[in-house]
Amino acid sequence: MNKNDLTIKEIEGKLQYYCSYQDRCHKEVIQKLKTFRIDSHQSQEIISNLIKENYLNETRFSKSFVRGKFNIKNWGKVRIINELKQRNISPYNITHGLKEIEEGDYLNKLEEIFNKKLSSLENLSTTLKKKKMISYLLYRGWESNLIYSKTNEI
Repeated sequence: MNKNDLTIKEIEGKLQYYCSYQDRCHKEVIQKLKTFRIDSHQSQEIISNLIKENYLNETRFSKSFVRGKFNIKNWGKVRIINELKQRNISPYNITHGLKEIEEGDYLNKLEEIFNKKLSSLENLSTTLKKKKMISYLLYRGWESNLIYSKTNEI
């Protein structure tokens, strides 16, 4: 059976499973829906059903996205915000998601990854250490004011 032979209910069932094993944003679900080649009216109906049945919830998505990227990938708020914006998450849900990060945990995480990276840069000059540290932390989306105050400790 190929994707063109599925009924709307079967497609909706597949998308319910797609949304249930990992939180998804609307953009990801729309992307997935396009692979089934159905008209936009049917797509909108499926999306509204997924929202109604709480399979698709962008507030929940943004919260779990923030927790995951902060705790597992060690991303800073700048990178998290940019990634959420790329997924067309509303400013309200971005703000709501960022509340998942406690300020104390945020600064502790910065300290932790700063020290870990610093230990890997032992044999370099102070200037090169600072340069590498700044680019490392900027790439991971940490705020420049926090980065510069930390690198001044080197």
